[in-house]
Amino acid sequence: MSTTTEKLQKVLARAGLGSRREMETAIADGRVKVNGQVATLGDRIDMRDRVALDDRPVTLRGAEDVPRRVIMYNKPEGELCTRKDPEGRRTVFDRLPRLKGERWIAIGRLDINTSGLLLFTTDGELANKLMHPSTQVEREYAVRVMGEVKKEQVKAMVEGVMLDDGPANFSDVQEFGGEGINTWFHVVIMEGRNREVRRLWESQGLTVSRLKRVRYGNIFLDKRTKAGEWVELSQDEIDDLAETAGLAARKVPELTPDEKNRWSRDKHKRRPVQAMRKPKGQRGRG
Repeated sequence: MSTTTEKLQKVLARAGLGSRREMETAIADGRVKVNGQVATLGDRIDMRDRVALDDRPVTLRGAEDVPRRVIMYNKPEGELCTRKDPEGRRTVFDRLPRLKGERWIAIGRLDINTSGLLLFTTDGELANKLMHPSTQVEREYAVRVMGEVKKEQVKAMVEGVMLDDGPANFSDVQEFGGEGINTWFHVVIMEGRNREVRRLWESQGLTVSRLKRVRYGNIFLDKRTKAGEWVELSQDEIDDLAETAGLAARKVPELTPDEKNRWSRDKHKRRPVQAMRKPKGQRGRG
């Protein structure tokens, strides 16, 4: 075998079949074969190997051959960050433009009760780098908090508190005002652990009643997208993301006439959805 081998899940993700984590699951489930043999986690391959997923041949591509497209989606409350839901609930993938021979890979997740900015890319390596804790990408959230917030509580969350899965902290907290017991803050966090923003506030005995991601790295949620809408990022925006991830810039391929028509139809036939609201007694949970 060539000395220029790569981890199997990395090559599969680069082929546009899903995120690296999804491909690790597929390998563990015995769905991937290399040269006719069932693959195992830890296998390395090169471009000469024959790879199949669910008995369908996979076209292997080098890093330079992967189209790097990125779209920004404004997620409404009530949508799941999963490809399919057994209960038939709406997912973020339901409203994205269709791709031919590729898949959108989510760069991070938001829970069902959190709205705002989500990024999707066709480049599995870019997604993996941006999500990895070592990259230290800033994520900014607008948070509405119920109750009186004291300075010592904010100080504790910035200095760090111990959660069930380890220490956590905000790198910045700014108050944005509000009325009554509801106050808006903007907070910045450097990782994407499950419900981390909510849990940090809960550690101080405070409840988050609304949570919206407004920035991921250098990408801000702006007026280009209303709830339930998406927009393709510009070359400069994608290059900035690649630089953050430590990857070389790569020209974003132009859409073919067929892709332009398909994306346009997808965009205009799918109306923005309204944020789903819980009964009053249940708001702010989850």
